[in-house]
Amino acid sequence: MLVQILAAMGVLAVLTMVPGPDMAVVTKRAITSGWQDGLRTVGGITAGLLTWGALTVVGLAAVLAASATAYTVVKLAGALYLGFLGVQALLQSRRSRTASPTAAPPAPTGNPWRTGLVSNLFNPKIAVFYTGLLPTLAPSGLSPHTGMVLLVLVHAALTLAWLGSYVLVLAKARAFFERPAVRRTMDRITGVVLIGFGVKVATSQP
Repeated sequence: MLVQILAAMGVLAVLTMVPGPDMAVVTKRAITSGWQDGLRTVGGITAGLLTWGALTVVGLAAVLAASATAYTVVKLAGALYLGFLGVQALLQSRRSRTASPTAAPPAPTGNPWRTGLVSNLFNPKIAVFYTGLLPTLAPSGLSPHTGMVLLVLVHAALTLAWLGSYVLVLAKARAFFERPAVRRTMDRITGVVLIGFGVKVATSQP
């Protein structure tokens, strides 16, 4: 059973490190308002994963994954939210272009924890992932519910560690990212990336 758990952890670690909407949201928040808000955003994302995990264990996520209508509603809401964050970043880059070179970047709006939570909850791919792939990774020596709970906790811990470490790395280079030209470029890049992920979510299939 230990071998199965370690193998599952390896798969989850690889999937966690693949860049996606969560990383784009964290990047935007950490660069614009610092590592504290970056970590709060990571906390919101982790809370979203735990919520999806709880819904999976009680069977509600499976309903979402199987229902084309429910899946479409959630994915469109998620796509709109990511698009909103992307447009917000692009507008920020335009505002910073006309600001004084020595001016501090405007504080981002919205609660960072809520931003992370909402962006994760509106990603229906998590429901499909938890109901489709996660059961195949559950150790055979445990009951299905216990195995799923264990893997959800492992995935949440890996996400917290990975994105948290990423935020701290960004914090080390924040002086570089605070340069006006770099800040504008990063706002544009993260804006385009977030909008791109929004389009990807909107056009995704269960």
